[in-house]
Amino acid sequence: MSADFSTFLVLATFLTGIIWAIDAWFFAKRRKKEKRKEPIIVEYARSFFPIILIVLLLRSFLIEPFRIPSGSMMPTLLVGDFILVNKYIYGIRLPAVHKKVIPIALPERGDVVVFRYPENPSLDYIKRVIGVPGDTIVYYNKTLYINGQPQAQTYLDTYVGVGGGAVMTGAEHRQETLTGVTHEILIQKNKPILQGEWTVPDGYYFMMGDNRDNSNDSRFWGMVPEENLVGKAVLVWMNWDMSNSGPDWGRIGLSIK
Repeated sequence: MSADFSTFLVLATFLTGIIWAIDAWFFAKRRKKEKRKEPIIVEYARSFFPIILIVLLLRSFLIEPFRIPSGSMMPTLLVGDFILVNKYIYGIRLPAVHKKVIPIALPERGDVVVFRYPENPSLDYIKRVIGVPGDTIVYYNKTLYINGQPQAQTYLDTYVGVGGGAVMTGAEHRQETLTGVTHEILIQKNKPILQGEWTVPDGYYFMMGDNRDNSNDSRFWGMVPEENLVGKAVLVWMNWDMSNSGPDWGRIGLSIK
């Protein structure tokens, strides 16, 4: 997922708006008197400016759609899920520059969050918040410890994946209680994975995928700074996995927990 579209929308809004405004202020009246045809570039700018502006405002400050390209958040999110992300819940940010101008709330443990990947901010990642500022996180023997407390896991069944997620068939499907937030995870018992201990500094968050043994997350590249947050994932509005037989209608409207 790429963040470059935000910059494109800002530039497109500015260009169409300025072309329409300059024409309205300096040329439209004279052209009307002379009964000349409106230049096509002005016609396009006048037509597209309000549409682009509305898309920019909705996408920057309210709701933004994303597509899930990988299985790192299985079983919560599947390959091919199209999701909606609440952009304002963690504060209002200016588009393109990502500067927060109105603080609202901060992420909580268990939130599923879209953020700009710290090692390449042009890419958007999605993971679950595991650690908030001040937390000590330990991951050992497939079990998560937060501030010394093990997070309870309950075995559900043997997972059966479909489409792009079929490779996870045979994994253990478990339910994890993350300091009161219950969600599902996948574990491959015999697959080695990075273990360790991390302390979350002020202004940062520790993120992990629900597909615990197949996720490129904070265990490997570190913490996510608060300024990299994009928003909270709230809803699946469609699923279309090209490796599967068309859309999965049963996932439409699922809330993300």
